[in-house]
Formats: sequence, C-alpha cells, structure tokens
Amino acid sequence: MLFYRITATITDNSGIPDSRQREEYQDYASTFPGLNEMFYQKYKKQYYLFVTRVTPKNITIGAILNGDKDIEAMLEKYLGFVNIEVSDTTIEEITVKNLIALLRKADRSFFITSTYDVLEALDLIAFDRRSDVKYTENLIAADEGKEKIIHNAKERLFNDYFVPEIERIYMGKSCGKIKNHPVHYLIKTDDKESCEFACNNLISALYNNNRIMNKRFCTLFFDNATDIYDDSLESIFKSCVGGAVVIHLSNTDEKNGSFARRKKDVIIEACSLINKYKNTILTILCLPAECEKLKQIFMEKLPCVSFVEISEDRVAGEEAKAYLRMLARKSKISVDKKLFSKLKENTYYNQANLQNMFDDWLSDKLKTKIYPQYKNVETVKVAQLKTAPKGDAVKELQQLIGLDNAKKVITQAINFYKVQKLYADKGVSSERPAMHMIFTGNPGTAKTTVARLFAQIMKDNGLLSKGDLYEVGRADIVGQYVGQTAPLVKNLFKKAKGSVLFIDEAYSLVDDRDGLYGDEAINTIVQEMENNREDTVVIFAGYPDKMEGFLDKNPGLRSRIAFNIPFDDYDENELLQIAELTAEKSKMRFTDEAKLKLKDLFAESKKSADFGNGRFVRNVFEKAKMEQANRLVNMAYDDVTIEVISTLTESDIVIPQKPKAQQTCRIGF
Repeated sequence: MLFYRITATITDNSGIPDSRQREEYQDYASTFPGLNEMFYQKYKKQYYLFVTRVTPKNITIGAILNGDKDIEAMLEKYLGFVNIEVSDTTIEEITVKNLIALLRKADRSFFITSTYDVLEALDLIAFDRRSDVKYTENLIAADEGKEKIIHNAKERLFNDYFVPEIERIYMGKSCGKIKNHPVHYLIKTDDKESCEFACNNLISALYNNNRIMNKRFCTLFFDNATDIYDDSLESIFKSCVGGAVVIHLSNTDEKNGSFARRKKDVIIEACSLINKYKNTILTILCLPAECEKLKQIFMEKLPCVSFVEISEDRVAGEEAKAYLRMLARKSKISVDKKLFSKLKENTYYNQANLQNMFDDWLSDKLKTKIYPQYKNVETVKVAQLKTAPKGDAVKELQQLIGLDNAKKVITQAINFYKVQKLYADKGVSSERPAMHMIFTGNPGTAKTTVARLFAQIMKDNGLLSKGDLYEVGRADIVGQYVGQTAPLVKNLFKKAKGSVLFIDEAYSLVDDRDGLYGDEAINTIVQEMENNREDTVVIFAGYPDKMEGFLDKNPGLRSRIAFNIPFDDYDENELLQIAELTAEKSKMRFTDEAKLKLKDLFAESKKSADFGNGRFVRNVFEKAKMEQANRLVNMAYDDVTIEVISTLTESDIVIPQKPKAQQTCRIGF
C-alpha cells in the first residue's frame, strides 16, 4: 500500500464556499463521501482518495493506493470525478499515522462518513488502536547514490558482505512492475546504529532501482515478544505490500539457554506471514551477531525464502589500527601508542568496539594532553559511579536492625544498575537484565519496609523513574470470572511502571487445581515481567517453605528472578534493639530491669511457631504503654514527672494476649 498527502492550488473556485459559511460549507462537504465511495468501487477498491480540507484557494487530499504507483494519473481522474480544477500540485508519500490524521480532519469537516469505517474497509484499523505488536513507521531518506552508500559502508566496517549486495542492486535492470523478490535479507549485528544504516540503505537502494514501490517501511520489534491476540501483525504486513518490513529480535532467551514459548509462537506467526507475502513484501531480519538458535528457527520455517546474510566486518591487527587512524584523521588529531595498546592480539573488533575504544582514548587525551588543566578533575559520571547510593532512604535502610543479607544484596542491585548505565554510556551492547527479586521470611521481618526503601533508593539515584511501591495481594491480581485476570495484571504493571510492584504472600496465587485463575495470573505476571524489565521491578514476598512451590509453578518464573533475599528471624538481642529504637521514636526509654525482662520474653516467645518478629515487638511496646497508663493514673499527681512519663519499667512489660479461638456453638447436649 501507498499513502499520500497531496496539496494544490484551486484554479476555479466557483461553487466552493468559504469554511466560515458553516451551513453552506457543510452541505458542500457532505457530497464527497458518496463520490469517494463511487470512485473507490469504480476502480475495484484499489484506490481510495478523499478531500480533507478545501478553501477557495487551496485543497488538501489524502490517497491510499493498492495498485501501481502512478498517483498522478489517479489524482487527475479523481479531481475530474469531484469536479475540481487545480495547479501547482505537490505529492508526498506519508505514513499511516499521518494518513489517519488527514482522515480525522476530513471526518470533522464531513468530507468522509467515518474514520473508523474507512480504516476498517481498507484493513488499517490496527493502526488506530492499541496493539500488542510493537512497531514503528519510517520513510527512507533521499537517494545518496551507490558511491556514497559504499563509501559510508566502508567507514562503518560494513564492507565484506554489504557492499557486494549494493553492487548487485545497482547492477540489475528494472523489470517494471514488481512481482517477485529474488532475495530477502538477514542482518547480523549487535550495534543498533549499524543495523539502522544497513536497513535504511538497502531499502533506499532497492526503491531507487524500482525493486520496491514504497518509501514507507515498518519495523517490528520482537525483543520482548508478547502474545498476539488479534490480527494486528497481518494488518501491518498488508499495509507494507509493495514495500518492506524490518523485524528486530534480541537473543535474551538464547543467552539463558531456552526460548520463551510466547516468543517462539510470535516468530512462527511472523514466518507464516513472511512466506505468504514473500513476493510482494521485502523482509529484512535483524538478529544479534551470536544468534544461531534464532537463525535456525527462521530458516526451518522459511525453506522457500532466500536470504542474503549481511554481517559486520570484524578486523584485527593492522586493519584495526588502520580504522583507528581513520577515526583520528576525521577528528584532526594524531594517534599515539596508548591508543594502539588498547588492541589485544588475535582479537577481532567490529565498528562499535573500535569507536568506543577511540572515544575513551580521545576523552582521556583531551583531558590530559590537550587541556591538561582538567587532568585531575573528576567528571560527574565517574563521581556518580564511585559514590555510594544517596538519599535519606539509604540511611534509613542502614539504620534498620539486622537484615545484613538484605542490605548486602540491595547494595549489589544498585551497583549492578549503575554498571548497566555505564555500559550504555560506553556504547557497549548489553541485554539489560531484569532486577526482579524474591523476599523470603517469616512475618515481621521487615520485608515490606525494605521494599519501600529500595524503591525510594532507586528513585533517589535515578535508577527508576518514579520509585513508588505498589503493594498487592491475590485479591488485587486474580479475577472472579473468565477474562478478568489478565487485564487486572496488565493494569497493575501499567500503574507500577517506573516503580516497584510488591506482591505479598505470592504463593497464594498457586491454585490447588490447574486451569484456575491463579495460574492465569502467574503466567501473565511472567509475561509482563519480561515486557517491563527496563523500568519496573517486581518483588515476590512470602514464607520460605511456600515460595519454592510458587517458583516451580511456572518454568519461566525462576529464571527471571535476579536476587533472592532471605529475611532471617531476629534473635533476642536484635529484638531488644528494635524495642529500644521503637521507644526512642516515641521519646521513651526502658529501664535496665525492663530490658532484661524484654530479652527473656523475646527468647521465650521466639519458640512459638507463629512468632511475629518485629510485629511482636510493636505489640509488646503498645501493651507496655497501656500498662504504664494504668500505673500512672494510680500515682499522686506531683509524683508524675516528665522522667516518669518517658520511662517504661519492668512492671509494664507483659506478654500480649492472643485472641482466643472462637468456640463452636452446640445445640443440645
């Protein structure tokens, strides 16, 4: 399909009312929907043209073509059909997004009946609604010519495989109307810019040699592939007939040694469409450099589709030095031994590797040799990397009693995030790993508190965009009827974007029987964890013995957990410290005798199977304040000093009473 915006000057404005004459203008516009439909039917649904705006001086027209690219001839026929004469015509190819904007203007001005109806009739409705398919639309740039493309390719170390294909494209003769593609393309690179260069220049060369009809092409991203619930994918393919589709994939699952089932399903669906449209749509597959498993799946599913494989050049030794010298010449700076010392013997480098190597060397040389006044100045990025995490939440975490494991792992997680940012700054290709966690521990071991502080620390240090904590349980996740659970989970992840999603008592999601809504919730959570790995952290919390069963429920769940943090029960000394800290926050203190009684109480209470750790301490403290109140009201007024009010004594320490279990009522004897 081809999409156009056409502007022109009106040469005969008789019969065209001014838009300010609302009723007359509306009556005039309302004649066009019928004319548009008649024109569409007359030319066998191959061409849909519509007026989106008209004044006595100018006109704007949108056009959708399913046939050849003789838009000039078809425009002339349409203008004659609607009885409009124009001059100074400008025709430009546009994206579907731009076309929809034109349709909406036409809809508001009564030149079409309904934007939805037009898009549905042309099978373009997928572009006007939220889709599970991640894609972009692009228009190729102006033709730079064969020599310029080859020159740029050599500068990017895209010579050995890419240049011969460009030569072949410019060598052939155009056969007129496009019917078949002799080959499609498989590009293997880890560098995003190199991939874009290869795709854009391949499509540009093909377009300028009449091998494809469209300047517009769609890029699909399966990096975090999701299930396709509708026909969006095929709609995108249909819109690209006569043009090109670029498919990007990552090797995240391949590195982990297995494929997510849903990703494989999407790939299989994409392969069926590639095969279906192989003669009318050029396909470019963009895979990571090390991607044999991904490549194998595509080749197995597309045995009748021929691919030309294009990889980056990898150079070593003198060739690598020559490339570094070329970069230095472009920067008008002389090389030295320090730059070449970065090259390792018998090691092959691609363009991105050498560019990053040169950039590091150049930055260092600028600060030490050319502008030596900056030699000892520590830059912001270096300082950020070296400095400890900042913010009040860090201090609060460190002040918590015990929790050595949690403090250690949280620090590791923050440092890991920093290093990922360093990789990005250095241009190093790295799959950003998920930061999802499991907190295992008994009640009252500060799991929720630590999750809240972790979220705030990530925000304070620029590692999460929002840094809120969303605490949920089974009731917030599992629906009550079929079709409710998945939307609930997706909505939670939407709310928690940029924050931490804390799922308490996560094991409660495991159903006793397969096929219940808890299972659906877990499967959807795993899917959304992968989709939102870059800006959302999920923390599962629960009892240690029950969390193993939860992890075993979904094979993909355990592999997506980066950190497993055990929250041990507090010993009696730590519990006493918590009690003292709790009292201090209330501007109170315990006597030495009270402390000894507390310690004995904690040691004995810890033997209980349902011991509540920090919660138990808080209950003891609240009970102690009540006992103190009973004691104070029986004292003489003058004896109740500030010191007495702020002091909890041994007599105030009692064991909180557990609520008695409700007895079953019996009728009769």
